[in-house]
Parts: sequence; structure tokens; C-alpha cells
Amino acid sequence: MTKTKTKTKNTGQFKAGESGNPAGRPKGSSGISKLRAGISEHVPDIIAKMVEKAKEGDSTAARLLLERAIPALRPTDHPEPLSIPGATLTEQGNAVIAAIASGELAPVQGGVLLAALANLAKLTEADDLEKRIAALEARNGKEAGKP
Repeated sequence: MTKTKTKTKNTGQFKAGESGNPAGRPKGSSGISKLRAGISEHVPDIIAKMVEKAKEGDSTAARLLLERAIPALRPTDHPEPLSIPGATLTEQGNAVIAAIASGELAPVQGGVLLAALANLAKLTEADDLEKRIAALEARNGKEAGKP
């Protein structure tokens, strides 16, 4: 008698759309949930004590209050009208670099403009190639029809 072994593919992963634990962990069973529930009634007193400590000069309490209450300031760019002189993309790129060098344009903004000009160059190149291919196909199609 010959025993045939069947090879099973056990990758250790669940089938698509199936969970290894369909019921999941019950809500509220984590340690964080219990901690939040335990201190929730004391939050106003805790905040009042933190404010008191901050007023007394405790820099850690002041920093914690400010970090949690006031969002951090982030730099913003304000759009400003800009005229880029030059007839060609190369001339326009040189004008952007000159504006960065003279301080008229922030380096980050100049980099964005140069990237936009580079992308425009790629689009222009693709359009030109498409027109050239269409012209070649039209010419070859007309010539192919001739005897």
C-alpha cells in the first residue's frame, strides 16, 4: 500500500476577507479605556492643578498645557502674483533662478516653480511627439494607398 502525501500550502495567513478573530476584542477591555474611565471625573481638577503649577513657574506644566491647548504654528505660503519673463522654458527657468538669487523669491517657491516648468517641458515634448507621429502616420497612410 502506497501512501500519498498531500501537500498543503500553509502560509500562516488568513483567507482574503476572513479574520482570525471575527468576534474581536470587546470594546472597553483595553487598559487605556479603563484609565480614561477612572480619571474622567477628575479631569477638571487635574487641569486646574496644572494651571496653578504653570502660574507658579513650573515650565513643564506650562509647556504641557500650551502644547495640548494651542496648536503649533506652521509656516504658510501666501500666493502672490508673479510674472515670469522669457519666451522659452529655458529663459523662464533662468528668470526663476535669478529671482531666487536676488531674494525676490523664496527658495522653496522657486523650487516648486522650477519643478512646474520641468513638468511643462515634459508635457510639451509629449504633445510635440504626438503631433509628429500623427503627421508621419498620415503621410505613410496616404503613400501606402498609392500604387
